[in-house]
Amino acid sequence: MTIGFIGLGIMGKPMSKNLIKSGYPLIVLDRNESAVAEVVAAGAKRAASPKEVAAHSDIIITMLPNSPHVKEVILGENGVIEGAKPDAIVVDMSSIAPLVSREVGDKLSEKGILFLDAPVSGGEPKAIDGTLSVMVGGQQAVFDKCAPVLKAMAGSVVLAGDVGAGNVTKLANQIIVAINIAAMSEAMVLASKAGVEPELVYQAIRGGLAGSTVLDAKAPLVMDRKFDPGFRINLHIKDLQNVLETSHEIGVPLPLTSAVMEMMQALKVDGLGDADHGSLIRYYEKMAKVEVKR
Repeated sequence: MTIGFIGLGIMGKPMSKNLIKSGYPLIVLDRNESAVAEVVAAGAKRAASPKEVAAHSDIIITMLPNSPHVKEVILGENGVIEGAKPDAIVVDMSSIAPLVSREVGDKLSEKGILFLDAPVSGGEPKAIDGTLSVMVGGQQAVFDKCAPVLKAMAGSVVLAGDVGAGNVTKLANQIIVAINIAAMSEAMVLASKAGVEPELVYQAIRGGLAGSTVLDAKAPLVMDRKFDPGFRINLHIKDLQNVLETSHEIGVPLPLTSAVMEMMQALKVDGLGDADHGSLIRYYEKMAKVEVKR
C-alpha cells in the first residue's frame, strides 16, 4: 500500500516520517523544497503535483493550512481528484471548516473516490513522537481501512461520525484548548502578581480538579519563557475563525471563545502571531505588568 502525503509543514513533516518508520512506501509533495528533500532522504519519493501523488497512491493524505488550500490541492487543476483511482481514499488531516470537508467529500464521491476528514491535536511534539489525537469523520468501512495508517502517526484515533464530524470535533477541541490556556494564564499571572511562586502553584494544583493536559503542557514552558511553536498563535486564530463562522451558521453563541479570539488578535498585532499559543499569557502579563517565571 503506497501512501501519498501532501503538506510537509511543522506537523506534516514529522507525521510523514513516522509513516516511513512504520514501513509504508511514501510519495510526497510540498512547496518547501528543503522539507521535501528531508523526507526524501528518510526514504520517500517525490512528486511534481497533487495529481501525480494521487496517481501513484492508494491513500492520499493532505495536511494543509486551511480550507482554500485543501480545495485547491484536492479539487483544483492538477489536483488529487484528477489523478486518484476509483476506490482510492483521500484523508484530509488539515483543520478546516466542516462544511468544506463535506463539500470536498461530495465532489470526490462523484468520481468514486472515498474520503475521510481526520484533523489532529497535539502539536509538533506529539507529531514527532507519533502520539497525536486524530478525530475522524466518514464511513466505518473506510475508517477501518485507514486505521492502521492513522495509528502509525497517533496515540488515539476515534471515528466521530460522518464526513465533517472530524472537523466539528476538532473545533470543539480548539475551543477547550484556547480557553484552558487563557484560564491558566489568568491564574498564573494572579499568583505571580500576588507574590506566590508560580512553580509551587502549578505543583499544588496539577493533581486536583484544575489539572489538565493543557496545564502540564504549557505551564512549564511558560515558566521557562519558551514560546517557540508548538502551535502558532496564527494557526489557533485560523481555527477559532472556523469555530466562530461555524457557530454563527448554526446559531450557537460562543462568548468565551470570542473573548480569547480577541486576545490572540491583540498578540498578533504585537508581532507574536508566529509564537506558540502558550504566549497567550503575555497578553495578561502586559496588562498586569508582571512576568510568570521560575
